[in-house]
Amino acid sequence: MGEEGTEGTVHLLCLAASSGVPLFCRSSRGGAPARQQLPFSVIGSLNGVHMFGQNLEVQLSSARTEDTTVVWKSFHDSITLIVLSSEAGTSELRLERLLQMVFGAMVLLVGLEELTNISNIERLKKELRASYGLIDSLLGDSELIGDLTHCVDCVVPPEGSLLQPLSRTQEALSGFAEAAGTNFASLVVSGRVVVATESWWRLGTPEAVLLPWLVGSLPPQAARDYPVYLPHGSPTVPHRLLTLTLLPSLELCLVCGPRPPLSQLDPQLLERWWQPMLDPLRACLPLGPRALPAGFPLHTDILGLLLLHLELKRCLFTVEPSGDKGDGEPAGGSWAPEGLSVTIFLSLPDPSPEHRRCVLRSFYTLVTAVHFPPEPGHQEDKAEDAAQQPQVPKACYLVSGTEEPGTGWRLVALQSGPRQLLLLLSAQSPIHGLRGLATRTLHALTPLL
Repeated sequence: MGEEGTEGTVHLLCLAASSGVPLFCRSSRGGAPARQQLPFSVIGSLNGVHMFGQNLEVQLSSARTEDTTVVWKSFHDSITLIVLSSEAGTSELRLERLLQMVFGAMVLLVGLEELTNISNIERLKKELRASYGLIDSLLGDSELIGDLTHCVDCVVPPEGSLLQPLSRTQEALSGFAEAAGTNFASLVVSGRVVVATESWWRLGTPEAVLLPWLVGSLPPQAARDYPVYLPHGSPTVPHRLLTLTLLPSLELCLVCGPRPPLSQLDPQLLERWWQPMLDPLRACLPLGPRALPAGFPLHTDILGLLLLHLELKRCLFTVEPSGDKGDGEPAGGSWAPEGLSVTIFLSLPDPSPEHRRCVLRSFYTLVTAVHFPPEPGHQEDKAEDAAQQPQVPKACYLVSGTEEPGTGWRLVALQSGPRQLLLLLSAQSPIHGLRGLATRTLHALTPLL
């Protein structure tokens, strides 16, 4: 299995679809922003071959060379996005979802009307500069995974679960939102949602993913009043994103209309609702990279996990699980032959958090593209699929690395109802116990998400 995001370059091109004029080019290398630009001749050729296909009523969506993957996508017959990636193991699925999030980021900060009715190219170029920071963070090596899963990155607050929001923090958030005159409020730690109001959770894709991602990508600031459009809910009428820093890396976010002014959110209002909550709020600070409350029992073999709730569009993602190493139970259980077994021998480096994230992201693209199909389409498509594929996989696993003790990985994915669980396990975990371990872990995590 390839290791997405390692020592590769990603180029993102944005062009006006009708004229082919480049609007911007952003690049990253090794997960960090880069100044490297593509020659205009290459940009013209990439856009030309796409337009040539369209003239012949042929949709060119992707192509591969020996060391590069290219994906094209047009939006509203007005904007063409092209992404080139030389990262090892990059899939078309990952790049296509990246382009969807990039266009969503452009709409979020510029508005759909400016992108679909282009009257002044130079003015649009200047306006799009406001989206560069968010776009660069989508191209980079982030600790989040919502760009790939299109689910909201969440953390589980210490005092409750994401499915049982009747907590002191939730009550304080709802009360503050009502006092501020808005229904859309959330607490965000390091770009992940801790708690949110009911209306916030009903935000559509991609704004539900992009709003906390935007907050996490901005430089620290005590307060902000940020104009935003909602790509799904209000792509042409701007709203305001208000943020207030309660504690370092923990921000209160509000989406509202012209009122209230930021000055109305005075210290007395903050003190009334949040001063009694300082201890619970401080307990949320370590949840950024960990996602789970301290002391949550996880098997010691688990090096990383991704839990998705496909109906709620929320996910938990961590490569720094919080389980006490003394509480792990031995890996056991039996493995039925219905799963898919793939054995690949690779020499892998030390399991740094960055590398664990790359492995889990690559495993997610593999199981989504090959084994666990995305959301079903139309009823006739589902009937046809059912006739052609009567057995839908419920689990799969992958073993990478040599079989020598202490090397390699174990990866297992389990699908149960609306939930999917992906685990990255140490090489010491026996293969015959993978499904049993994953089943017990999913059972323990189900009350949380």
